[in-house]
Amino acid sequence: MIRILAAAAAALAVPGMAAAFSFANIDGGELDTSAWTGQPVLVVNTASRCGYTPQYEGLQDLHERYGNDGLVVLAVPSDDFRQELASGGEVKEFCAVVFGLTLPMADITHVRGDEAHPFYRWVREQTGFEPSWNFNKVLLGRDGRVVATWGSRTEPLSPEITGPIEAELAKDG
Repeated sequence: MIRILAAAAAALAVPGMAAAFSFANIDGGELDTSAWTGQPVLVVNTASRCGYTPQYEGLQDLHERYGNDGLVVLAVPSDDFRQELASGGEVKEFCAVVFGLTLPMADITHVRGDEAHPFYRWVREQTGFEPSWNFNKVLLGRDGRVVATWGSRTEPLSPEITGPIEAELAKDG
């Protein structure tokens, strides 16, 4: 279900630099992070039945507000905290109907522990950060490095998040 595109490249990568990762796309196929090279990427582990689920609105707003400037917002639904719907199809329909989501979404993915997706294992190795609940956020800079991480309580449109996003977008890409 989950595949790494560049496992060998990761071993050769400059320390701290993101390797290319591939997420199963909720629409089918793959989401290849190397397609976003040079762009800031906000990766958020999400869930449909969580008290923080209304943050989807803020994530969609970020996507609409900064997407044309280069920001990618990637939602990564996860059932690691037992608050996700039963299938990717149900998640996609819920997000489209309730929130009008148009941002890229991975299929349901593990984000912590031994079964964590390689991206989340890489983030943990680089920073010590591992999602402790739904709607934890990881901002990758244009250079592929982790710029910042936030927990669930930090709202997507808060200055704590929009400030670093705007700083990354202001950098030459």
